[in-house]
Amino acid sequence: MNQHEALAYLYSLERFGMVFGLENIHRLLQVLGDPHRGLKVIHVGGTNGKGSVGAMVASVLQEEGYRVGLYTSPHLVSFAERILVNGVPIPWEEVAWLTELLCRRVVENSIPSRFTFFDFTTAIAMYYLSLQKVDFAIVEVGLGGRLDSTNVVDPLVTVVTTIDRDHCEILGEQLEDIAREKAGIVKPGVPLISGATQPEVIAVLEEVCRAKKVPLLLLGRDFRGVQTAPHTLTFHGRAWIYKDITIGLAGFYQIANAAIALEVLEVFVEAGFRVKRESLYQGLATVRWPGRLEVVHSMPHVILDGAHNPAAAKSLKRCLQEEFDYRRLYMVMGVMADKEVVAILAELAPLADLLIATSPPHPRAMSAQALAEIARRYCDEVKVIEDVGEGVAYAQAMADKDDIIVVTGSFFTVGAVRDQLIKGNER
Repeated sequence: MNQHEALAYLYSLERFGMVFGLENIHRLLQVLGDPHRGLKVIHVGGTNGKGSVGAMVASVLQEEGYRVGLYTSPHLVSFAERILVNGVPIPWEEVAWLTELLCRRVVENSIPSRFTFFDFTTAIAMYYLSLQKVDFAIVEVGLGGRLDSTNVVDPLVTVVTTIDRDHCEILGEQLEDIAREKAGIVKPGVPLISGATQPEVIAVLEEVCRAKKVPLLLLGRDFRGVQTAPHTLTFHGRAWIYKDITIGLAGFYQIANAAIALEVLEVFVEAGFRVKRESLYQGLATVRWPGRLEVVHSMPHVILDGAHNPAAAKSLKRCLQEEFDYRRLYMVMGVMADKEVVAILAELAPLADLLIATSPPHPRAMSAQALAEIARRYCDEVKVIEDVGEGVAYAQAMADKDDIIVVTGSFFTVGAVRDQLIKGNER
């Protein structure tokens, strides 16, 4: 099996859609020898901020000299981005070999083949990280938590970053329902660290932690991050105080994400692992996480942000209002049809002088025309350009050097043009 055959097989599994439950992933891991059981895992769930927190923890641990695996989803440009070891994507030959191996084991063990793309890729990730003998594996929840394929791990620490509305058709309409699903990753004896702020969400987390007899460490109560300058914070942990830490990621919300990451590391040190002060400062200063308020071009600025739910859209809106100066704002947007599109547009579309409605190359994508019809409720000037790349090119042709172009609405939208924009900026 070569790279193209492997990817064709993996993406063919999307025909099964979302099949929630842990039976399939347990079967797949079992035929691989249960590789997840030998991994030291940081399990990261939540609505927004999962990738940023994971990237920050990974960057610090790598700076300390550990070998660190990072499993996240979705990818922006390449499938291989989902599985990293010390920041390096899994080689394509490994993707092909592992896919073929697992296919063969499935047949040999007569496992029914109704497993999902995410089941299969999670099993591959666990096996690859085990073979790579990583010191730590940072594993990001795919969707929800309780029935997510990653919820087979026995972690050292569990994180639920924030909890807001997203995937409501699956997780429930009420924040309490969503919180209960996401808190399903809490394990007995394993500390939970959370950045949740809503009283009703905190009440659910406290209830779950009491039942599991685990400590709940809350941002703002047990630890906090105080912004002291742009991209800079002072961290107050339960024992730690670190002043004026610079973060390599833009956005006011990265202060909270950095505080959560630092609390994970404080728990690590209490558990006997080594993390020096210098590694904290250097790791957070050099962390990178593409597609999150990422500036990939200047004069005019082109900003990529995968905001795909109302809370993320609200954060992006605040960042654009407070952290950037510009004359006109061109917004290139593409969304998935199953998202809360009206709420996303209500936050972002009024900022745009021109909103270009596009449709990213994904089967769940909303058509550009349908997006434009909703966008016209909130923005006076809306143009339909189905292809994301063509939409960005049009915005670039229209924009002056003191304008900004924002590409947003989905990580699939961002991923459709990121490589093209970066290569264009290098020329």
